[in-house]
Amino acid sequence: MADKLKQLTGKNPADFEPVAYSLINNPDTDLFRQLVEKDDFLYDFIKDNVVKRLAKVCNENNYRNLISFFKYYCPTYEDFIISSLVKYADEELTDQILEIFENGTEEEKTYCAKFFSYIQDPLALEYLKKNAKSDYPALSMNCISTLASFGDREIYDEALELLNSGDDFDILEGVKILVSYGDKSAVNDIIKVLKTSHMAENIACELLYLCDLETILSDDFSTGLYILNLIINGLGETVALAQVFDFGLYDVISNLLDNQALTSECAVVLLNAKEKFITLTENDEYLYDENSAVKQEIADIKKMLKTLSGEYLNTLIDEELQPQSPFIYAALDLSKNTSKIRALLTCKDQTIILKAIEILKSLKILSNTDKETALQNVQDENIKNIILAI
Repeated sequence: MADKLKQLTGKNPADFEPVAYSLINNPDTDLFRQLVEKDDFLYDFIKDNVVKRLAKVCNENNYRNLISFFKYYCPTYEDFIISSLVKYADEELTDQILEIFENGTEEEKTYCAKFFSYIQDPLALEYLKKNAKSDYPALSMNCISTLASFGDREIYDEALELLNSGDDFDILEGVKILVSYGDKSAVNDIIKVLKTSHMAENIACELLYLCDLETILSDDFSTGLYILNLIINGLGETVALAQVFDFGLYDVISNLLDNQALTSECAVVLLNAKEKFITLTENDEYLYDENSAVKQEIADIKKMLKTLSGEYLNTLIDEELQPQSPFIYAALDLSKNTSKIRALLTCKDQTIILKAIEILKSLKILSNTDKETALQNVQDENIKNIILAI
Protein backbone atom coordinates (compact mmCIF):
# COMPACT_ATOMS: atom_id res chain seq x y z
CA MET A 1 0.00 0.00 0.00
CA ALA A 2 1.41 3.39 -1.00
CA ASP A 3 2.54 5.73 1.79
CA LYS A 4 -0.19 8.33 1.25
CA LEU A 5 -2.87 5.67 1.18
CA LYS A 6 -1.54 4.19 4.44
CA GLN A 7 -1.64 7.63 6.02
CA LEU A 8 -5.16 8.37 4.77
CA THR A 9 -6.51 5.09 6.12
CA GLY A 10 -4.48 5.17 9.33
CA LYS A 11 -5.27 6.27 12.88
CA ASN A 12 -3.00 9.28 13.32
CA PRO A 13 -4.66 12.66 12.60
CA ALA A 14 -1.22 14.16 11.96
CA ASP A 15 -0.94 11.72 9.04
CA PHE A 16 -4.45 11.51 7.59
CA GLU A 17 -5.55 15.17 7.88
CA PRO A 18 -2.95 16.67 5.51
CA VAL A 19 -3.42 13.79 3.03
CA ALA A 20 -7.21 14.24 3.03
CA TYR A 21 -6.74 18.00 2.57
CA SER A 22 -4.36 17.47 -0.33
CA LEU A 23 -6.52 14.82 -2.00
CA ILE A 24 -9.53 17.17 -2.18
CA ASN A 25 -7.77 20.46 -2.83
CA ASN A 26 -5.23 19.33 -5.43
CA PRO A 27 -7.27 17.17 -6.43
CA ASP A 28 -5.21 13.98 -6.26
CA THR A 29 -7.01 11.67 -8.69
CA ASP A 30 -4.21 9.09 -8.60
CA LEU A 31 -4.56 8.66 -4.84
CA PHE A 32 -8.32 8.38 -5.23
CA ARG A 33 -7.76 5.70 -7.88
CA GLN A 34 -5.60 3.75 -5.40
CA LEU A 35 -8.31 4.12 -2.77
CA VAL A 36 -10.92 2.71 -5.14
CA GLU A 37 -8.68 -0.18 -6.16
CA LYS A 38 -8.20 -1.15 -2.50
CA ASP A 39 -11.90 -0.90 -1.69
CA ASP A 40 -12.51 -4.66 -1.49
CA PHE A 41 -9.59 -5.12 0.89
CA LEU A 42 -10.40 -2.42 3.45
CA TYR A 43 -12.64 -2.97 6.47
CA ASP A 44 -15.91 -1.06 6.45
CA PHE A 45 -14.98 1.00 9.50
CA ILE A 46 -11.78 2.14 7.76
CA LYS A 47 -13.73 3.17 4.66
CA ASP A 48 -16.25 5.00 6.85
CA ASN A 49 -13.39 6.89 8.50
CA VAL A 50 -11.96 7.88 5.12
CA VAL A 51 -15.35 9.16 3.95
CA LYS A 52 -15.68 11.31 7.08
CA ARG A 53 -12.17 12.68 6.65
CA LEU A 54 -12.75 13.65 3.04
CA ALA A 55 -16.20 15.10 3.69
CA LYS A 56 -14.75 17.30 6.44
CA VAL A 57 -12.40 18.92 3.92
CA CYS A 58 -15.07 19.71 1.32
CA ASN A 59 -16.43 23.26 1.23
CA GLU A 60 -17.91 25.83 -1.12
CA ASN A 61 -14.48 26.67 -2.51
CA ASN A 62 -13.29 23.19 -3.48
CA TYR A 63 -16.41 21.06 -4.03
CA ARG A 64 -16.07 21.19 -7.83
CA ASN A 65 -12.80 19.26 -7.51
CA LEU A 66 -14.88 16.19 -6.71
CA ILE A 67 -15.89 15.95 -10.37
CA SER A 68 -12.30 14.89 -11.09
CA PHE A 69 -13.02 11.68 -9.19
CA PHE A 70 -15.92 10.74 -11.46
CA LYS A 71 -13.55 8.74 -13.67
CA TYR A 72 -13.18 6.13 -10.90
CA TYR A 73 -16.56 4.82 -9.78
CA CYS A 74 -16.91 3.32 -6.32
CA PRO A 75 -20.17 2.93 -4.37
CA THR A 76 -18.31 3.49 -1.10
CA TYR A 77 -17.59 7.11 -2.00
CA GLU A 78 -20.57 7.80 -4.23
CA ASP A 79 -22.89 9.21 -1.55
CA PHE A 80 -20.17 11.44 -0.11
CA ILE A 81 -19.23 12.83 -3.54
CA ILE A 82 -22.78 13.41 -4.74
CA SER A 83 -24.14 14.80 -1.47
CA SER A 84 -21.24 17.27 -1.35
CA LEU A 85 -21.95 18.42 -4.91
CA VAL A 86 -25.68 18.66 -4.26
CA LYS A 87 -25.06 20.79 -1.18
CA TYR A 88 -23.49 23.52 -3.29
CA ALA A 89 -25.20 22.85 -6.61
CA ASP A 90 -26.10 25.71 -8.92
CA GLU A 91 -27.17 26.00 -12.55
CA GLU A 92 -23.59 26.06 -13.80
CA LEU A 93 -22.69 22.83 -11.97
CA THR A 94 -25.88 21.14 -13.19
CA ASP A 95 -25.06 22.07 -16.79
CA GLN A 96 -21.54 20.71 -16.38
CA ILE A 97 -22.81 17.38 -15.05
CA LEU A 98 -25.38 17.20 -17.85
CA GLU A 99 -22.54 17.54 -20.36
CA ILE A 100 -20.61 14.74 -18.63
CA PHE A 101 -23.75 12.61 -18.60
CA GLU A 102 -23.99 13.02 -22.36
CA ASN A 103 -20.35 12.46 -23.31
CA GLY A 104 -18.59 10.86 -20.35
CA THR A 105 -17.44 7.31 -19.60
CA GLU A 106 -19.72 4.76 -17.98
CA GLU A 107 -18.10 5.42 -14.60
CA GLU A 108 -18.63 9.17 -14.95
CA LYS A 109 -22.22 8.72 -16.09
CA THR A 110 -22.90 6.57 -13.03
CA TYR A 111 -22.13 9.48 -10.71
CA CYS A 112 -24.18 11.80 -12.95
CA ALA A 113 -27.22 9.53 -12.71
CA LYS A 114 -26.99 9.62 -8.93
CA PHE A 115 -26.66 13.42 -8.94
CA PHE A 116 -29.94 13.80 -10.81
CA SER A 117 -31.79 11.73 -8.23
CA TYR A 118 -31.37 14.85 -6.05
CA ILE A 119 -31.33 17.61 -8.67
CA GLN A 120 -34.28 16.59 -10.81
CA ASP A 121 -33.53 18.46 -13.99
CA PRO A 122 -35.92 17.27 -16.74
CA LEU A 123 -33.07 17.62 -19.25
CA ALA A 124 -31.49 14.58 -17.59
CA LEU A 125 -34.42 12.30 -18.49
CA GLU A 126 -33.09 11.67 -21.99
CA TYR A 127 -29.76 10.39 -20.70
CA LEU A 128 -31.33 8.45 -17.85
CA LYS A 129 -33.53 6.50 -20.26
CA LYS A 130 -30.69 6.06 -22.73
CA ASN A 131 -28.44 4.47 -20.09
CA ALA A 132 -31.08 2.57 -18.10
CA LYS A 133 -30.22 -0.65 -19.94
CA SER A 134 -26.46 -0.17 -19.89
CA ASP A 135 -24.27 -3.26 -19.57
CA TYR A 136 -22.47 -1.44 -16.76
CA PRO A 137 -24.59 -2.56 -13.77
CA ALA A 138 -24.00 0.44 -11.51
CA LEU A 139 -24.94 2.87 -14.28
CA SER A 140 -28.09 0.96 -15.14
CA MET A 141 -29.12 0.70 -11.48
CA ASN A 142 -28.56 4.41 -10.80
CA CYS A 143 -30.46 5.46 -13.93
CA ILE A 144 -33.44 3.26 -13.07
CA SER A 145 -33.62 4.33 -9.42
CA THR A 146 -33.36 7.98 -10.49
CA LEU A 147 -36.13 7.51 -13.06
CA ALA A 148 -38.22 6.11 -10.21
CA SER A 149 -37.56 9.24 -8.17
CA PHE A 150 -38.77 11.27 -11.18
CA GLY A 151 -41.96 9.19 -11.13
CA ASP A 152 -41.26 7.93 -14.65
CA ARG A 153 -43.08 4.59 -15.14
CA GLU A 154 -42.07 3.81 -18.73
CA ILE A 155 -39.05 1.67 -17.85
CA TYR A 156 -41.02 -0.03 -15.06
CA ASP A 157 -43.86 -1.04 -17.38
CA GLU A 158 -41.37 -2.35 -19.96
CA ALA A 159 -39.72 -4.47 -17.25
CA LEU A 160 -43.06 -6.00 -16.23
CA GLU A 161 -43.60 -7.01 -19.86
CA LEU A 162 -40.18 -8.68 -19.91
CA LEU A 163 -41.32 -10.99 -17.10
CA ASN A 164 -43.79 -12.52 -19.54
CA SER A 165 -41.33 -12.84 -22.44
CA GLY A 166 -40.60 -16.54 -21.89
CA ASP A 167 -36.87 -15.89 -22.33
CA ASP A 168 -34.88 -16.42 -19.12
CA PHE A 169 -32.30 -13.75 -19.94
CA ASP A 170 -35.00 -11.17 -20.75
CA ILE A 171 -36.83 -12.13 -17.57
CA LEU A 172 -33.67 -11.64 -15.50
CA GLU A 173 -33.10 -8.24 -17.11
CA GLY A 174 -36.68 -7.31 -16.25
CA VAL A 175 -36.16 -8.41 -12.65
CA LYS A 176 -33.00 -6.31 -12.32
CA ILE A 177 -34.85 -3.25 -13.59
CA LEU A 178 -37.77 -3.78 -11.22
CA VAL A 179 -35.41 -4.24 -8.27
CA SER A 180 -33.49 -1.07 -9.16
CA TYR A 181 -36.80 0.77 -9.48
CA GLY A 182 -37.48 -0.15 -5.85
CA ASP A 183 -41.24 -0.63 -6.06
CA LYS A 184 -42.18 -3.52 -3.74
CA SER A 185 -45.44 -4.06 -5.60
CA ALA A 186 -43.37 -6.06 -8.11
CA VAL A 187 -42.32 -8.66 -5.51
CA ASN A 188 -45.15 -11.10 -6.19
CA ASP A 189 -44.64 -10.88 -9.96
CA ILE A 190 -40.95 -11.64 -9.51
CA ILE A 191 -41.64 -14.58 -7.20
CA LYS A 192 -44.08 -15.98 -9.74
CA VAL A 193 -41.50 -16.07 -12.55
CA LEU A 194 -38.77 -17.24 -10.18
CA LYS A 195 -40.67 -20.47 -9.52
CA THR A 196 -40.61 -21.47 -13.20
CA SER A 197 -37.31 -20.00 -14.41
CA HIS A 198 -34.12 -21.91 -15.19
CA MET A 199 -32.28 -18.90 -13.70
CA ALA A 200 -34.11 -19.02 -10.37
CA GLU A 201 -30.92 -18.59 -8.32
CA ASN A 202 -30.00 -15.42 -10.21
CA ILE A 203 -33.52 -14.04 -9.81
CA ALA A 204 -33.57 -14.86 -6.09
CA CYS A 205 -30.29 -12.98 -5.69
CA GLU A 206 -31.81 -9.87 -7.27
CA LEU A 207 -35.15 -10.15 -5.47
CA LEU A 208 -33.60 -10.00 -2.01
CA TYR A 209 -32.37 -6.46 -2.70
CA LEU A 210 -36.01 -5.45 -3.09
CA CYS A 211 -37.54 -7.50 -0.28
CA ASP A 212 -35.59 -9.22 2.51
CA LEU A 213 -35.84 -12.90 3.36
CA GLU A 214 -37.40 -12.38 6.78
CA THR A 215 -40.28 -10.44 5.21
CA ILE A 216 -40.87 -13.10 2.56
CA LEU A 217 -40.74 -15.86 5.18
CA SER A 218 -43.25 -13.96 7.28
CA ASP A 219 -45.63 -13.47 4.35
CA ASP A 220 -45.30 -16.99 2.91
CA PHE A 221 -43.10 -19.37 4.87
CA SER A 222 -42.89 -22.04 2.17
CA THR A 223 -41.97 -19.55 -0.55
CA GLY A 224 -39.40 -17.96 1.74
CA LEU A 225 -37.80 -21.36 2.37
CA TYR A 226 -37.74 -22.04 -1.36
CA ILE A 227 -35.92 -18.76 -2.03
CA LEU A 228 -33.52 -19.38 0.86
CA ASN A 229 -32.74 -22.80 -0.59
CA LEU A 230 -31.96 -21.23 -3.97
CA ILE A 231 -29.53 -18.84 -2.29
CA ILE A 232 -27.87 -21.71 -0.41
CA ASN A 233 -27.51 -23.72 -3.62
CA GLY A 234 -25.95 -20.75 -5.38
CA LEU A 235 -23.40 -19.81 -2.73
CA GLY A 236 -19.92 -19.79 -4.20
CA GLU A 237 -21.34 -20.10 -7.71
CA THR A 238 -24.08 -17.67 -8.78
CA VAL A 239 -24.19 -16.09 -5.31
CA ALA A 240 -21.07 -14.33 -4.01
CA LEU A 241 -20.08 -15.45 -0.51
CA ALA A 242 -20.00 -11.85 0.70
CA GLN A 243 -23.75 -11.72 0.07
CA VAL A 244 -24.32 -13.77 3.23
CA PHE A 245 -24.16 -10.34 4.91
CA ASP A 246 -26.51 -8.66 2.42
CA PHE A 247 -29.14 -11.35 2.92
CA GLY A 248 -28.66 -11.72 6.67
CA LEU A 249 -28.22 -15.49 6.36
CA TYR A 250 -26.85 -15.98 9.88
CA ASP A 251 -29.96 -14.48 11.51
CA VAL A 252 -32.34 -16.19 9.08
CA ILE A 253 -30.85 -19.63 9.72
CA SER A 254 -30.65 -18.97 13.46
CA ASN A 255 -34.36 -18.15 13.54
CA LEU A 256 -35.18 -21.34 11.66
CA LEU A 257 -33.13 -23.39 14.12
CA ASP A 258 -35.05 -21.80 17.00
CA ASN A 259 -38.31 -22.97 15.46
CA GLN A 260 -39.33 -25.91 17.62
CA ALA A 261 -41.90 -27.26 15.12
CA LEU A 262 -39.70 -28.05 12.13
CA THR A 263 -41.56 -28.84 8.91
CA SER A 264 -40.29 -31.23 6.27
CA GLU A 265 -39.57 -28.26 4.00
CA CYS A 266 -37.56 -26.57 6.71
CA ALA A 267 -35.66 -29.80 7.37
CA VAL A 268 -34.62 -30.00 3.71
CA VAL A 269 -33.38 -26.42 3.65
CA LEU A 270 -31.44 -26.70 6.92
CA LEU A 271 -29.78 -30.00 5.99
CA ASN A 272 -28.93 -28.59 2.58
CA ALA A 273 -27.41 -25.55 4.28
CA LYS A 274 -25.40 -27.75 6.64
CA GLU A 275 -23.85 -29.67 3.75
CA LYS A 276 -23.26 -26.50 1.74
CA PHE A 277 -21.35 -24.71 4.49
CA ILE A 278 -19.26 -27.80 5.15
CA THR A 279 -18.34 -27.80 1.45
CA LEU A 280 -17.52 -24.08 1.49
CA THR A 281 -15.14 -24.42 4.43
CA GLU A 282 -13.45 -27.63 3.32
CA ASN A 283 -12.64 -26.48 -0.20
CA ASP A 284 -9.99 -23.74 -0.43
CA GLU A 285 -11.15 -22.54 -3.84
CA TYR A 286 -14.31 -21.03 -2.34
CA LEU A 287 -12.71 -18.95 0.41
CA TYR A 288 -9.26 -18.24 -1.01
CA ASP A 289 -10.01 -14.72 -2.28
CA GLU A 290 -12.46 -13.73 0.46
CA ASN A 291 -11.64 -11.28 3.23
CA SER A 292 -11.44 -12.31 6.88
CA ALA A 293 -14.94 -11.03 7.69
CA VAL A 294 -16.54 -13.27 5.05
CA LYS A 295 -14.45 -16.27 6.11
CA GLN A 296 -15.47 -15.77 9.75
CA GLU A 297 -19.18 -15.42 8.88
CA ILE A 298 -19.10 -18.62 6.82
CA ALA A 299 -17.35 -20.43 9.68
CA ASP A 300 -19.88 -19.11 12.22
CA ILE A 301 -22.84 -20.30 10.14
CA LYS A 302 -21.21 -23.71 9.72
CA LYS A 303 -20.67 -23.94 13.49
CA MET A 304 -24.30 -22.99 14.14
CA LEU A 305 -25.56 -25.65 11.73
CA LYS A 306 -23.46 -28.34 13.46
CA THR A 307 -26.12 -28.50 16.16
CA LEU A 308 -28.54 -30.09 13.70
CA SER A 309 -29.43 -33.71 14.25
CA GLY A 310 -29.17 -35.28 10.83
CA GLU A 311 -30.83 -38.49 11.92
CA TYR A 312 -33.98 -36.69 13.09
CA LEU A 313 -34.18 -34.40 10.06
CA ASN A 314 -33.70 -37.31 7.66
CA THR A 315 -37.02 -38.69 8.84
CA LEU A 316 -38.65 -35.41 7.81
CA ILE A 317 -37.05 -34.78 4.42
CA ASP A 318 -38.51 -37.96 2.91
CA GLU A 319 -41.92 -36.26 3.03
CA GLU A 320 -40.64 -33.98 0.24
CA LEU A 321 -39.90 -36.92 -2.08
CA GLN A 322 -42.99 -36.28 -4.13
CA PRO A 323 -43.13 -34.73 -7.63
CA GLN A 324 -45.24 -31.74 -6.63
CA SER A 325 -42.80 -30.59 -3.93
CA PRO A 326 -40.68 -27.54 -4.83
CA PHE A 327 -37.98 -29.06 -2.63
CA ILE A 328 -37.82 -32.45 -4.32
CA TYR A 329 -34.41 -31.97 -5.95
CA ALA A 330 -32.79 -30.92 -2.69
CA ALA A 331 -34.56 -33.78 -0.88
CA LEU A 332 -33.25 -36.27 -3.44
CA ASP A 333 -29.69 -35.06 -2.86
CA LEU A 334 -30.11 -35.59 0.87
CA SER A 335 -32.30 -38.68 1.17
CA LYS A 336 -31.12 -42.26 1.65
CA ASN A 337 -34.64 -43.70 1.42
CA THR A 338 -34.11 -45.93 -1.60
CA SER A 339 -37.68 -47.18 -1.81
CA LYS A 340 -39.09 -43.67 -2.04
CA ILE A 341 -36.42 -42.67 -4.54
CA ARG A 342 -37.25 -45.67 -6.71
CA ALA A 343 -40.97 -44.83 -6.52
CA LEU A 344 -40.18 -41.62 -8.42
CA LEU A 345 -39.04 -43.62 -11.47
CA THR A 346 -42.69 -43.93 -12.49
CA CYS A 347 -43.68 -40.28 -11.99
CA LYS A 348 -44.74 -38.04 -14.86
CA ASP A 349 -41.88 -35.54 -14.56
CA GLN A 350 -39.02 -36.76 -16.74
CA THR A 351 -36.38 -34.51 -15.14
CA ILE A 352 -37.27 -35.93 -11.72
CA ILE A 353 -36.93 -39.45 -13.14
CA LEU A 354 -33.45 -38.57 -14.44
CA LYS A 355 -32.49 -37.07 -11.09
CA ALA A 356 -33.68 -40.21 -9.27
CA ILE A 357 -31.55 -42.36 -11.58
CA GLU A 358 -28.52 -40.17 -10.89
CA ILE A 359 -29.07 -40.45 -7.12
CA LEU A 360 -29.40 -44.24 -7.27
CA LYS A 361 -26.17 -44.30 -9.26
CA SER A 362 -24.40 -42.13 -6.67
CA LEU A 363 -25.63 -44.49 -3.92
CA LYS A 364 -24.19 -47.39 -5.96
CA ILE A 365 -27.50 -49.26 -6.03
CA LEU A 366 -28.67 -48.52 -9.58
CA SER A 367 -29.91 -51.69 -11.27
CA ASN A 368 -30.87 -52.53 -14.83
CA THR A 369 -34.44 -52.86 -13.61
CA ASP A 370 -34.32 -49.26 -12.37
CA LYS A 371 -33.14 -48.08 -15.78
CA GLU A 372 -35.77 -50.10 -17.60
CA THR A 373 -38.50 -48.69 -15.36
CA ALA A 374 -37.26 -45.16 -15.96
CA LEU A 375 -37.03 -45.61 -19.73
CA GLN A 376 -40.62 -46.85 -19.86
CA ASN A 377 -41.74 -43.52 -18.41
CA VAL A 378 -39.51 -41.17 -20.44
CA GLN A 379 -40.35 -39.85 -23.89
CA ASP A 380 -37.63 -37.21 -24.28
CA GLU A 381 -34.86 -38.71 -26.43
CA ASN A 382 -32.13 -36.63 -24.81
CA ILE A 383 -33.09 -37.83 -21.34
CA LYS A 384 -33.34 -41.40 -22.61
CA ASN A 385 -29.80 -41.21 -24.00
CA ILE A 386 -28.48 -39.84 -20.70
CA ILE A 387 -30.13 -42.68 -18.76
CA LEU A 388 -28.71 -45.28 -21.16
CA ALA A 389 -25.26 -43.79 -20.75
CA ILE A 390 -25.38 -43.87 -16.93
